[in-house]
Amino acid sequence: MNNNKILTIQDVSCVGQCSLTVALPILSACSLETAILPSSVLSNHTAFSEFTFCDLTDEMPKIMSAWKNQGISFSAVYTGYLGNLNQVAHVKSIMGSLLDENGVKIVDPAMADSGKLYTGFDDAYVESMKELCATADIILPNITEACLLTGIPYKNSFDKQYVEELIGALKNLFSAKIVLTGVGVTEGTTGVAIYDGANIEYYEHIKIGLGSHGTGDVFASAFTGAYMNSKSLLEAAKIAADFTVLCIKATTKDHWYGVSFEKCLPELIEMLK
Repeated sequence: MNNNKILTIQDVSCVGQCSLTVALPILSACSLETAILPSSVLSNHTAFSEFTFCDLTDEMPKIMSAWKNQGISFSAVYTGYLGNLNQVAHVKSIMGSLLDENGVKIVDPAMADSGKLYTGFDDAYVESMKELCATADIILPNITEACLLTGIPYKNSFDKQYVEELIGALKNLFSAKIVLTGVGVTEGTTGVAIYDGANIEYYEHIKIGLGSHGTGDVFASAFTGAYMNSKSLLEAAKIAADFTVLCIKATTKDHWYGVSFEKCLPELIEMLK
């Protein structure tokens, strides 16, 4: 039986199939007891034309203190979208005080895509995210985020030499293992490049359309779930990539705001067996 207890820290978009509303059910489907720490609460994610936003930065140290006083700890901490610099500092503190011995720190530096930062983030946030990645055991950047973390110029199309330049720069900055997403070096494909501390391996699959909102959260959550079920870095990345493809295929064209990952949870459970 899997007795791992996972803490995931990211926002709650009440409607929209991303962040915590994706992470919690996927990690639970992986037989992991999952605790959550919301960084903010949104009525719906920001791809909608209108949304509300409630910042929970001030609650984070209070929650950490309550857990610490009760002796609550975690086998792993997995972070996603964080709202500001202060939250990054709180996450570092949580990782330092609430992880079990040999606990795993998994950081998805969710801050950018398609060559640009998300709305509300700036260079100072990138520098702060570098500090968080420096504490991690595993980082899950996409190509844009890897460029921002390393200072290497972003390219829309690239080859293995460019990918390995990015990974080389990341491993010179951070001691973490690396799962680089959005890696398509063959026409019509996308996938991941994995650096396990010694070697780089690739896993590619067919690219479906232009992508969907929340697929990065689906991948990161499935990866974390598989990895914490004793899969290797490469095995976990393959499972997460295959599951994400299934979710995209299961999503109808009129379902524009996310992917129908719920339909595919039985397949994820089978993949883990």
